[in-house]
Amino acid sequence: MQIFKLTPLVMVALLLLTLSGHAIDSKALAAGDAAYGRHLAENWCSSCHLVSAEQKPTKQVGPPFATIAQSTTFSADRLAYLLYDPHPKMAKLALSRTAIGDIAAYIMSLKK
Repeated sequence: MQIFKLTPLVMVALLLLTLSGHAIDSKALAAGDAAYGRHLAENWCSSCHLVSAEQKPTKQVGPPFATIAQSTTFSADRLAYLLYDPHPKMAKLALSRTAIGDIAAYIMSLKK
């Protein structure tokens, strides 16, 4: 039986394919549906965050989405990482990458 050896060239090709797939995921996250993202955020995030200006204030634990939007470090990828591995004060939400992209697009739409 012959064992398949990964030559350096094959390893580089596999790495490039992996990285290009990640780039596609990042673009999909960044190109989310802001209107649907708002709907998701109102349902999933509004108990801890002020999601929109029309929302009645609640016991706010997290920063308002408008504040998050102004952050120079905010991105769809960063939101995805945060939601997949939330910090202790944040609830663990079972959201798809598409839903996260939609919420990120909504947050980005609040940027002034």
